Amino acid sequence: MTRMIRMAVVDDHPLFREGVTRSLSEIDGFEIVAEGSSSADAIRIAETLRPDILLMDISMPGSGLEAIPAILKIAPAQKIVMLTVSETSEDVTAALERGAAGYILKGVGARALADAIRTVASGESYVAPTLSAKLITARGQATPSKSALVAGLTPRERQVLERVAMGMSNKHVAIELDLQEKTVKHHMTQILTKLGVANRTEAAMALRDAREA
Repeated sequence: MTRMIRMAVVDDHPLFREGVTRSLSEIDGFEIVAEGSSSADAIRIAETLRPDILLMDISMPGSGLEAIPAILKIAPAQKIVMLTVSETSEDVTAALERGAAGYILKGVGARALADAIRTVASGESYVAPTLSAKLITARGQATPSKSALVAGLTPRERQVLERVAMGMSNKHVAIELDLQEKTVKHHMTQILTKLGVANRTEAAMALRDAREA
């Protein structure tokens, strides 16, 4: 039986919040334990309920960014995922540096949202693929080496890439790493974006180049 991921959703737009909670509730493996509309709500929920994932917006009363350190001070193990419209590198960097484990853009589909949340729940970080390249450029690394790019992969992404480089299909990678095939596909999307390559072959070559560097 799949372990339920206990979720809290904090957003000051009721219709959006209700849409997110309804969508996640309809997907196996998610349980909504609380809702809120402000940073004060987020802090209270983290302190009293300790959900597996606290999903919250940046732009809400009290500021989602300001809430991150306050939450982690009272609940250091709390996994926080930002769900926002902001695509600025400053907001992404600020959220991650303050301790957020994930950064997702509003407009994402329900299944993609669920996959991203599962990634964070498993202990990894997640940044919307379209933002990864922006982050690299904003940090003055517009043309980083292959070694630097590969080094920027999460441990799980590295495991997936190493097996893909061995010629394994997504299905076989999923079996070996005890993951769902769609999770492996998600990781591959992240890997291709982070490495700045178009396909699996180029990703495998990037890994080879990094090893030879």
